[in-house]
Amino acid sequence: MKALVTGAAGFIGSHLAGRLLDRGAAVVGLDCFTEYYPRALKERNVETLRGREGFAFVEARLQDVDLDAVLEGVTHVFHLAAQAGVRRSWGRDFGVYTTHNIDATQRLLEACVGRPIEHVVYASSSSVYGDAAAVPMREDVRVQPVSPYGVTKLAAEQLCHLYAVNHGVPTTSLRYFTVYGPRQRPDMAFNRFLRAALQGSPIQVFGDGGQTRDFTYVEDAVAATIAASERGEPGGVYNIGGGSRVSVLEVLDIVARVTGRPLRIEHGPPQKGDMRDTWADTSRARADLGFSPAVTLEDGLTEEYRWLTATPVVS
Repeated sequence: MKALVTGAAGFIGSHLAGRLLDRGAAVVGLDCFTEYYPRALKERNVETLRGREGFAFVEARLQDVDLDAVLEGVTHVFHLAAQAGVRRSWGRDFGVYTTHNIDATQRLLEACVGRPIEHVVYASSSSVYGDAAAVPMREDVRVQPVSPYGVTKLAAEQLCHLYAVNHGVPTTSLRYFTVYGPRQRPDMAFNRFLRAALQGSPIQVFGDGGQTRDFTYVEDAVAATIAASERGEPGGVYNIGGGSRVSVLEVLDIVARVTGRPLRIEHGPPQKGDMRDTWADTSRARADLGFSPAVTLEDGLTEEYRWLTATPVVS
């Protein structure tokens, strides 16, 4: 395998690139270091990969890079590059999301047309479902995002499907459900909760804390992503969830146990675009990909806590 991993400096992308290298693949990592969070954190992720045999890194935007050169000899594409975040996707920043999540995806898929690529795996999101879908969420229900971010992720999913149908590009989309673990983005809830516990700072909870999420440990998400590149249905979509659907308040109980520290919780108003509940029906991924999450929520939070305590703070 020679893999192109877009978003290789990110949270999930850096873990995926490392796992592929462990398996003996050659990996081209591509990232443009968008300004969503400090570049130094992404550089630290890339440092885990630099110098490893078979790894090459390209700093560029998908919208600008010479894709003929980047895709030379590539057998598998893992497209994780995106502008992340629900809450910042409104208003004037919407153009940033359409550029990085839709335009970049279309250009990459167009470049794959006619190439002997065995599989393209696209990292989508549970945000495509919105609040209308019943839980547990199935891939065949009507999707109706409640955030601009979710709209752009769904649009890119649709692009993957149409390139599979019309051009024979073997694409598979994965709807990740709230991935967490070491290297998690600093804006994500678990990272914020654990750091606040370490520092004795207040923990800001949006809403009443009764909202639920299906949390997925990063190594489980990576295993599913690689399995999709080997066995995913071309043009298909799969839910990837960890089977740990709990409320935010229940998560905070686990955080208190893992850190051994009392928590100071403050409640703020709900945020626009935040879904009330997510829960993945993963029966399709189990059947086709052999996906079976192996890490419990408490064990995964413990690993993220260990990473945070051993990692210097970057501002």
